[in-house]
Amino acid sequence: MSQQVQDPVRSRQALLDVRREVAKAVVGQDSTVTGLLIALLAQGHVLLEGVPGVAKTLMVRTLSAALSLDTKRVQFTPDLMPGDITGSLVYDQNTAAFSFREGPVFTNILLADEINRTPPKTQASLLEAMEERQISVDGITRPLPEPFIVAATQNPVEYEGTYPLPEAQLDRFLLKLTMELPAREDEIEIVRRHSGGFDPRNLRAAGVTAVASADDLADARAAVAEVTVSPEVIGYIVDIVRATRSAPSFQLGVSPRGATALLNTSRAWAWLSGRDFVSPDDVKVLTLPCLRHRVGLRPEAQMDGVGADDVLQSILATVPVPR
Repeated sequence: MSQQVQDPVRSRQALLDVRREVAKAVVGQDSTVTGLLIALLAQGHVLLEGVPGVAKTLMVRTLSAALSLDTKRVQFTPDLMPGDITGSLVYDQNTAAFSFREGPVFTNILLADEINRTPPKTQASLLEAMEERQISVDGITRPLPEPFIVAATQNPVEYEGTYPLPEAQLDRFLLKLTMELPAREDEIEIVRRHSGGFDPRNLRAAGVTAVASADDLADARAAVAEVTVSPEVIGYIVDIVRATRSAPSFQLGVSPRGATALLNTSRAWAWLSGRDFVSPDDVKVLTLPCLRHRVGLRPEAQMDGVGADDVLQSILATVPVPR
């Protein structure tokens, strides 16, 4: 039984207001903020990639504040253990028994900072949380709060001291958003704000306030579920995904999970744009962020300087678009 939407217009405006609030602290990253909102609406996780210093961490903190959601940050390091994330059993001397102490994963938005700086064993500790919205410790399953998403940041793979995320974990991320260095005008505004006393550790002083809530997000998710998708658009999504499996430059194509992810994100983007149906243009907008991390380039393509985005763009140019 689907949840009845109280006021979809108000819920949409509340989510759009979040972008305005985030802009008070983060300059020139509107598309990334929109991507994070789409992930929240589609109940998926986000991988943010960019060089250090482009406000990846600040963006997630500001988004949480604007949505009045709880957030916790974990700095991933080479010596981080799985229990440092999920929690562990602790012996209580007063009761002479072991009790479970929750880890930082018990939150609404888990900021996994520099996730590719920790070994694969610790990276894998997030898999159950990301897929099942629960964690299992000592044979007991514990549900995570609702909503729950992982917003993971990573430095580009060529940086020293990084561990590439395995394909199984990459596929759990709904979107991979790349954060570029700011344009000159945006960088001037960033420096001007800091010159005027902006402190990224004090969002309240920057004027960031909560303009939406978990209830608004729940209403918005229910409204997104009502967005219609025609059989032609579903066929278009499937054709794009299947084309990745036969592209000469890819040794790994997109799985059916990627097709459903593209469907769900297109629905969320259509709703944010004020429509109750998905168009082929919505699918095109989300194809790169939704699929770029689900494909694997052949070594010869990498040597030729071809990127995943280049191949996906060529696929979009060749797959017939439904009328």
